[in-house]
Amino acid sequence: MDSKLVRELEKLDPSVPFRAKSPHLHHTWARTYYSRPEVYVQPQSVQEIQKVVTLARRCRRRLVAVGAAHSPSDLTCTSSWLINLDNFNRVLSINHTSRLVTCESGISLKQLGEELAGQGLSLPNLGSINNQSIAGAISTGTHGSSLRHGILSQTVRSISIVLANGQVVRCSKDSNLPLFKAALVSLGAIGIISEVTFEAVPDFNIEWRQSMRPLPEILDTWSSSLWTTAEYTRVWWMPYLRRAVLWRADKTDKPPRPPPYSFYGGSFGFHTYQSLLWLTNYIPSLLPPIEWLVFGLQYGFKPGKIEASAVEPGRTGLLMNCLYSQFVNEWAVPLEKGPEAIRRLEAWLHGDEVASGIPFSSKGVYIHAPVEVRVSDSSKADPRPFLDNTVSGGPTLYLNATLYRPYNRDPPCQPRYYEAFEYLMREMGAKPHWAKNFREESGRKLPQMYGKDMEEWVKIRNDGDPDGMFIGPWHRRNLCLGTPSSSSVEECKLGEESFPDGDGREWKGRIADAIKPKSQVEEPAHSPSPPMTTTSEESFDYLAKGEASGVLPKE
Repeated sequence: MDSKLVRELEKLDPSVPFRAKSPHLHHTWARTYYSRPEVYVQPQSVQEIQKVVTLARRCRRRLVAVGAAHSPSDLTCTSSWLINLDNFNRVLSINHTSRLVTCESGISLKQLGEELAGQGLSLPNLGSINNQSIAGAISTGTHGSSLRHGILSQTVRSISIVLANGQVVRCSKDSNLPLFKAALVSLGAIGIISEVTFEAVPDFNIEWRQSMRPLPEILDTWSSSLWTTAEYTRVWWMPYLRRAVLWRADKTDKPPRPPPYSFYGGSFGFHTYQSLLWLTNYIPSLLPPIEWLVFGLQYGFKPGKIEASAVEPGRTGLLMNCLYSQFVNEWAVPLEKGPEAIRRLEAWLHGDEVASGIPFSSKGVYIHAPVEVRVSDSSKADPRPFLDNTVSGGPTLYLNATLYRPYNRDPPCQPRYYEAFEYLMREMGAKPHWAKNFREESGRKLPQMYGKDMEEWVKIRNDGDPDGMFIGPWHRRNLCLGTPSSSSVEECKLGEESFPDGDGREWKGRIADAIKPKSQVEEPAHSPSPPMTTTSEESFDYLAKGEASGVLPKE
């Protein structure tokens, strides 16, 4: 352990554990990025989180919060300090009358769903997976697929967050509203979310049905019945078959009925499909016949011939099998533009660049199926997060250009496909999902896409963390953060290296100088959560008015 850290640790309350270890190898769920943090810590209480923040501030270290690391980008990569909240995962209170639930921020959506079910409650909606922590799902704008629901954070009623000065501030619609709107999609850059209070619903089962349909049928019903017939609807588009799988679900009182056999859900189909995808990395032109074979075995070779159905608890039935490591590049566009977007992308994939309006050659580009098509409606959200990427004036369509990484190997089509896909999305006024693999060219355009909303978010972020404890190179290249302060503890990216496991990249950063600038006031030796500099302390005045502000106990 670093000598500076040891000295600072000796000044703090020894009864509050510092559960740190080193070395540690961190990687994203998809194993797209790896990094080796200097310190890896797993707190189990708010006091422990405050202690980590205090130590990071005194040691001049960037602090990165992580849960399941399901984002395949380098957002959570660091050579500095990594704080993992997997063990900070309790449900703290449930009010059965109001159905308000308060939980610690590290709890996974899976664990939360199981504990809520035991109390007759449920989350109203879910994304494709439930591995994420609730804080991670909120911080990146996670969503499901339903026009009756918005992004997951729309059900959140209050958030407690540990700021860079160690204070815990509670924010909500009625208290610290600007901070609340910033924290609802925080990107891990505001502070460490410690508690979340949200509104649950009565537990429910869903009956879902799915079948393969011709793509013209999907597009012809787009504006009439496609998205409104059922509460939950999603589409998986097969671009070479010119077909799509239509999945619909509604709440039901019927008894549970398990899903039928799934080709790639079984061991043989799972490994066969992955092996075929691996082969296409060397012979990409095999992808169209493989799409026909695999999805024919899964959904039937003739549209409408096989309709699968099941009755499951909502907490599991709303999920989908993500299968393999993958790149994901998802954008939010006005729902009414969906048919145009699909037709133009289809034209490009089939070599008709003139009809597509995309100024890049598609020659030799073969992509993986499916393209995921989902919807939400956050237009009535109150308050609306500053960095909500959904459409403010109506329903939102999400197009997700997923590319599998068979055996952790990158598909050769990724650079050109994503260049073309993002060009189309930007031209149609779309915004990228924060947790996905959008390109740096798109990242540079984000301040223009968000305008004053991003300016407000940046102001609140910089007021609460003037020395940049919670930001890194990902934030710096995608957000208009301004010039770093003279006392900044920001981490700079040194570069990337190949990692032995597949095509993943090892991310390397340069941590800030541990020596404080002369302008920074020295903190008292025996104050577990001391004040920062005068300037920084003043910047917290309006943030610290939350109803549950607290610090570590003094010795």
